[in-house]
Amino acid sequence: MVRRERSGTGDDGFVGGFEGLLFGVLIFVAGGLLVAAVWATVDTKLAVADAARVAARTYVEAGDSGSAAMESVAAADTSLQGWGLAPRRATVQRASGSWARCSRVTIVVRYPAPALELPWIGRVGDGRDVSAAVSELVDPLRSGLPGVATCG
Repeated sequence: MVRRERSGTGDDGFVGGFEGLLFGVLIFVAGGLLVAAVWATVDTKLAVADAARVAARTYVEAGDSGSAAMESVAAADTSLQGWGLAPRRATVQRASGSWARCSRVTIVVRYPAPALELPWIGRVGDGRDVSAAVSELVDPLRSGLPGVATCG
């Protein structure tokens, strides 16, 4: 007498398959969170670099030395708002240079990157500070500035 066993019956191998599925889901979730954390830092870095660029350009194009600093901070704040960030959390400062013919002015902008950025939830937690420094040269041929151009 020949006995045939039907394939596909019983629960042999079920536990191994279920564990594999569980670990696969865990790896997918952990990988997704890692990608979200990296993207949050990259997104913040892009916003900070743009704010520093705008602030430096505004500083060297200001009408006078008294308003140069205030106008550059306002320009950086507007740029950060455009990226959806809160300007009050940013630090904008002039690292070097002055408002003078041929002076190289460096503006540094710092902002705390979130630990994680999730859809529908937004930015979660605080990670490391992200910073960008941009330098611009005050136009040597600009009118309204005292002195002679020496930067060639």
